[in-house]
Amino acid sequence: MGVPVLILGESGTGKSASLRNFPAENVAVINVANKPLPFKNKLESTSTDDYTKVDICLTEYAKKYKSIVVDDAQYLMANEFMRRSTERGYDKFTDIAKNFWSLINAVKELPDDVIVYFMSHIDRDTEGHEKIKTIGKLLDEKITVEGMFTIVLKTNVTDGQYSFLTQNNGHDTAKSPIGMFPTYAIDNDLYYVDKKIRNYYEMGEFLTDEEMAELDEVNANANVTKESTSGKKTRRSRSKKKSEEDNAASPAKTESETKEKPKTRTRKKREEPEEVPFEGGPGVEAAEDNSESANAESETAEEPKETTGRHRRRRRA
Repeated sequence: MGVPVLILGESGTGKSASLRNFPAENVAVINVANKPLPFKNKLESTSTDDYTKVDICLTEYAKKYKSIVVDDAQYLMANEFMRRSTERGYDKFTDIAKNFWSLINAVKELPDDVIVYFMSHIDRDTEGHEKIKTIGKLLDEKITVEGMFTIVLKTNVTDGQYSFLTQNNGHDTAKSPIGMFPTYAIDNDLYYVDKKIRNYYEMGEFLTDEEMAELDEVNANANVTKESTSGKKTRRSRSKKKSEEDNAASPAKTESETKEKPKTRTRKKREEPEEVPFEGGPGVEAAEDNSESANAESETAEEPKETTGRHRRRRRA
C-alpha cells in the first residue's frame, strides 16, 4: 500500500520549491498546472490535468521511482469545473468530488515503498480555519479530504525563513504521527521529509535512527512555535509582552500610591420643569386674572399714600 502525503500552503510559500534537494533519480512530478518548477532541475515531469492520464502516470512512475509528486493537485478539481461550467445541475460537482476521492484511493494500490505527495492550496473561512481548497461541498461535508491522509504538512514563512508545520495549531489541519518529526516546524525540504517517513515506517531502503538524528539537527526549526503561527495567540502574546515592557520601564510605586481612593457618588438634584400654559388654555385665563388682581392691589396700595400725604399738608397749613 502506497502512502499519500498532503502538503498545504498559500501560493509562493515553498510547496514546489521544497523539491529542490531531491535527486533526479528519486522522484517524478505530475505537473497539473503545467508550469515550470521554481528552481533549475532535471526532474522527470508530465503535465496533465486528466484523471485517466494521472492514473497511468502513477502506475508507470511507481515502477521506476519511489517518490511521486502531484503538484497543484487542486487544479484537477478546478480545471474540471471550468470545463463543465456551462452544465446545469449538481451532477458535475458529484463527478468532481468522486474523481479526486478515487485518485487518493488509487495511491493505496501502489507498492508499499512508494510515497505520493499531493501539493495543494488552502482555503480559509471567516473564522480563520484552514483546509484544502476544493470545489463544491461534497468533499468537505461528506468526506473531509485531510481525513484520508495520516501526514498533512503546511507551509509557513516567518522572517524570510520557509518551513513546514507538522502539527495542528488550532486553526489548520496539519498533522503527523507521534514522534516522527523533532520539532513543530522543520525546514521545507521534502527530501528530508521523505527520508523521515521511510525511517519512521521502515519503508524499503531507509536510514538508521543515528543517521536521521544528524539530519534532525540540521532541519529542526525551534524558532517557530504554535503561538507564532496562530493569529489570535500572536496578538495576545504581543500585548502581554508590551505590558511587561511598560511595567519594567515605569518606576515602582509604593503601596500608598498604588492604593486607589474610594470613589463616592453624589446624587444630582433634579430640577422641576416650569409649567408654561399654552395659548388659549385654562391656564392663560387664570394667569390673566392673577395679573389683573395684582394690578388692582398695587393701585389700592398706592392710594392711601397719596391721601395721607394730602392730609399731612393740610395739617401743616
